[in-house]
Amino acid sequence: MVMNIKKIYIYISLAAVSLGFSSCDDYLDKLPDNRMELNSKEKVQNFLVSAYPERNAALLTEMYSDNTDAFKVTSWTSAGRFQDQAYSWDDITEVDDDETPQQLWNSFYKAMSTANTALKAIEDNGNTEEYQASKGEALLCRAFAAFQLTNTFCVAYDATTAAKAMGIPYPMAPETKVGTKYERGTLAACYDQMNRDIEEGLPLVTDNYARPKYHFTRNAAYAFAALFNLYYQKYDKAVAYATRVLGTDASAKLRDWKAFYSLSSNGQVAPNNYVNISSQANLLIQTAFSQAGAYLGPYNFAAKYAHGQLISEKEDLQAQGPWGSSSSFGYTVWNNNSLSKYFVNKIPYAFEYTDIQARIGYSHTAYPVLTTDLTLLVRAEANAMLGKYAEAVQDLNTEVKAFSGGNLSVTLTGIQDFYRGINYYTPTEPTPKKKFHTAFSIESTTQEPILQAILQLRRIMTVGEGWRLQDVKRYGIVMYRRTLNDSRKVIAVTDTMKEDDPRRAIQLPQDVITAGLPANLRNK
Repeated sequence: MVMNIKKIYIYISLAAVSLGFSSCDDYLDKLPDNRMELNSKEKVQNFLVSAYPERNAALLTEMYSDNTDAFKVTSWTSAGRFQDQAYSWDDITEVDDDETPQQLWNSFYKAMSTANTALKAIEDNGNTEEYQASKGEALLCRAFAAFQLTNTFCVAYDATTAAKAMGIPYPMAPETKVGTKYERGTLAACYDQMNRDIEEGLPLVTDNYARPKYHFTRNAAYAFAALFNLYYQKYDKAVAYATRVLGTDASAKLRDWKAFYSLSSNGQVAPNNYVNISSQANLLIQTAFSQAGAYLGPYNFAAKYAHGQLISEKEDLQAQGPWGSSSSFGYTVWNNNSLSKYFVNKIPYAFEYTDIQARIGYSHTAYPVLTTDLTLLVRAEANAMLGKYAEAVQDLNTEVKAFSGGNLSVTLTGIQDFYRGINYYTPTEPTPKKKFHTAFSIESTTQEPILQAILQLRRIMTVGEGWRLQDVKRYGIVMYRRTLNDSRKVIAVTDTMKEDDPRRAIQLPQDVITAGLPANLRNK
């Protein structure tokens, strides 16, 4: 296996005691270069490039979610300790792989620290009009990094429990000394601060970037605000912000799925198109150090734990839905060896050699972390939660038509009939219909079937992109660990994660716990 080398960051890293990794003793006594002398609008703008994380939790959350099974096939092996621990819901002790909690923690807090430094520089420079667009971007970046942290290291937000659930540290200013102590606070406090950052940043952001798809443009900012407010259970705001992005005709803003499905299967043609800046659907693109394209793509690498044939045929890519057979959407479902790794080829993989002879370097991928299609499903779900069922079905139908190239559609009656006609999922008799266990009530005859359809479509549309775990957490869906043989038969159910299992919050990095930050709870 090709070895990864991790980048060494030359600025804005927090000490291990206070959130990240330690540096040399005199680090804070001098500035590395003039990028730190943020005395002009242009320097602040350039500096904010580093306020976007260089890691993404998608691979970790895919391995952690119900999108993954284990296979007892001698020739199929795991990628190593990180994949073993992520699949097994263990507290992850591996630190070097790109998506380990350690790497994610460092990257997200580096982004927050960059945003805080930029905000301080803007204040020091008089907080004048010329800096307001950068101020808006910095506030959105700080909230976005905090959102990624809470999604990874906390339980799902619920208004009735968030005041008692542990949050994450939310630094509001750059560090001026090594060893600054932080508190985790509550999840409610974290969400409230994210909301303040978003609300203050939204009216300030601009579209004036040389490479706008890598920044919080107005559309990207409002799409993030819609998603955040869906998770924050502020459904009216989620609808309003999504509509700001989608306009009066959402169908005109969505991805050209039919064109994507027609692309060559060779190499990186389809994946590179999926994350292309020219796509109107892609609102915010994130590049990341990652081997996700190798884990989840057309390679035998890491095949022991994968999104396999049974999940594909019974739950998502090839399963039945209220739209008919999901195979009729039009995408090609690829697989690497007939049972393991059933996927749509959309996760890019690139390798940058730093030493060709030694075969070492960096693995890269990219994600469209905010899109118009996802925003439309955010609005559909928010409408369903508001009891606006006709609007929710209309949004869902718009996405189904787009996703199928105009071939498929849904109706409220069809949605109700489909989910009423199938049993709830069990690990040995899987279906797309999984029981919800939520603190809030869900009406059973109309609201639940619509939500089931939205979650099923989002699961299909985002396989490999890490979104599924958030839906599992938010709706209290029970997950199981199953072992399959080479005939795709379930030969063992090895673990169960119920809706109240504390493992739903992935454990903090060990060095952060050792430094004094409270660990996530675990059952004895």
